[in-house]
Amino acid sequence: MKTMTCNQLGGACDKKFSAETFNEIADMSKRHGMEMFQQGDEAHLEAMNKMKSLMQQPNGIQEWFESKRKEFDALPED
Repeated sequence: MKTMTCNQLGGACDKKFSAETFNEIADMSKRHGMEMFQQGDEAHLEAMNKMKSLMQQPNGIQEWFESKRKEFDALPED
């Protein structure tokens, strides 16, 4: 089990996500982001806008995703 925060994943808070795989953590982060979007949380909305700009770049989101996967892989087990 490894842990990453919303901030580490490009978000805007220190909420922790723990999972066995990076894909599980990415899904948790995505659900959290949707909750914050629905609540109109300004800090998270700003973080989402930054992610949207990555999506406009060729391979931008894929490169970001892969860098976060490597960061997850390098973390020690909890």
